[in-house]
Amino acid sequence: MRLVRYADERDLLARRDLSEQTFPEFMQHNEPGGRWWSSLYDRFPAFQLALLDGDEIVAEGHSLPVPWDGSVQGLPRGWDHAFELGMTSEEAPTALSALVISVRPERQGEGLAARMIGAFAEAARGEGLPDLIAPVRPTWKERYALTPIERYMLWRRDDGSHFDPWLRVHERVGGEILAPARESMVIQSPVVDWEEWVGMRFPEDGTYVFPGALAPLEVRDGIGRHVEPNVWVRHRL
Repeated sequence: MRLVRYADERDLLARRDLSEQTFPEFMQHNEPGGRWWSSLYDRFPAFQLALLDGDEIVAEGHSLPVPWDGSVQGLPRGWDHAFELGMTSEEAPTALSALVISVRPERQGEGLAARMIGAFAEAARGEGLPDLIAPVRPTWKERYALTPIERYMLWRRDDGSHFDPWLRVHERVGGEILAPARESMVIQSPVVDWEEWVGMRFPEDGTYVFPGALAPLEVRDGIGRHVEPNVWVRHRL
């Protein structure tokens, strides 16, 4: 397998489809991603990475540099805010913020996600950035959509390792859990969109749990608003 930058093999862009395979449809419709995603490849080419097995893309990672003062209080509010800071802030960047790591479903469990975290770390070092931070989307949080992220992030197995598989991977490669990102990604759209995305009906105003969500959907006056929580993890470089 070999790690490449999308900027160096632009033909890969036409073939990348891992996000669609590994994340729910509704996550493809958040506002910052829609506004800036295509700009990542030109503005921050060193941080858009693909892992190839032969000619097949088996994993990919996307990230961008952001300003961060190193404190918990100074962390971005979440995924949306990190993306906005990376794209609009005039301050000098001091950390690399991960945006997404995707692994082909049939290749999960092979350590490829950990390899992509390492690739981010190497890319950050290459640009002189001392920290890698990540608004981690906990894999099993969808099973506990009504549990506050502040409690979920504290859960541990009997052996002391983290309850959540994705947070466990981050800790195994040196990551440190810092804080909850209560409002990491906001997705707001008419109910008809939500019904198409998740395959459910939302016949009246209310609070709904739906497949793939880490928190409930709030429906009011024909608009569905979903606020996804994440967990901030730091990798010191």
